[in-house]
Amino acid sequence: MNSRYARLTDAQWELIAPFMPDSTGRAGRPFKDHRLVVEGIIYRYRAGIPWRDLPEHFGSWKTVWKRHRRYAADGTWDAVLATLLGHAESRGLVDWEVSVDSTINRAHQHGTNLPRHTGGPVELQESSRRAP
Repeated sequence: MNSRYARLTDAQWELIAPFMPDSTGRAGRPFKDHRLVVEGIIYRYRAGIPWRDLPEHFGSWKTVWKRHRRYAADGTWDAVLATLLGHAESRGLVDWEVSVDSTINRAHQHGTNLPRHTGGPVELQESSRRAP
């Protein structure tokens, strides 16, 4: 695919293509070209743009977004990642060296999304009984 939007080589696509779902026997329209949709997903993440700003070259941004969401939910991306990692590791391209940082980041007491129990009237310095 000779295009300024192309991100995958033919060799890379050959590793990914077997994991793309088949639309034969399914109701509705057949799937749009898988490679173009995957290229659109890659382009969107590399460019750091919102889905709606995806170039028209890739087709409807809604189609690309829905396919990305479907692949994430059905495990397609997990299978693709496992295959690509296995392929890269077998060729000696992956270095599994790990670096651990012991930095501690403290959050403010209100920085959590848990409910905060204030203790009611006592903490607010209010009397629980009204003056007569």
